[in-house]
Amino acid sequence: FGYKAGAFTNAVKDKPGYFALADQGTILLDEIGDTSAAFQVRLLKVLETKEFQPLGGIKKQKSDVRIIAATNKDLSQLIADEKFRQDLFYRINVVEIHLPPLRHRMEDLPMLSDHFIDKLNRIRGKGVTGISRDALSVLMTHEFPGNVRELENIIEHAFVLCGQGEILPEHLPAHLVRHSRNALDY
Repeated sequence: FGYKAGAFTNAVKDKPGYFALADQGTILLDEIGDTSAAFQVRLLKVLETKEFQPLGGIKKQKSDVRIIAATNKDLSQLIADEKFRQDLFYRINVVEIHLPPLRHRMEDLPMLSDHFIDKLNRIRGKGVTGISRDALSVLMTHEFPGNVRELENIIEHAFVLCGQGEILPEHLPAHLVRHSRNALDY
């Protein structure tokens, strides 16, 4: 929600918050299931009134934003456990999109791997051309408890060892290759 100059020590100038910056736009509230009870109350008020007050401010500001909320938690269970406000849930639960974890949609792995390779090529200025069939086979045996972020880190690990050409199994973290070999032995 931002703050006003003088709101606390070292607050020498105003800092607009996300709601002010996103006016007439969209805000992604990632990990909404991990928010504090105090934040949930403030968010509910903002969604109901379309107004907020920056820290140290004396006037309310208007903001009309679209909210996209994401979580990996079961909000229904959090409501039952009284850790998430039911009224806030009904405010944000207009359209629900369930995205299964990566381990349940392994057919997305090649496309996601290519995306992360392209992204890292641009950032690092490398010439990695893709992922080899053998390296992809190693990845296909992994459960991905860390989901898509884990895949991105695995590809980034491979970039440290592979400067150009295809990512090979030896460029992947050793524990994945060991696990893959053990899985194929059965």
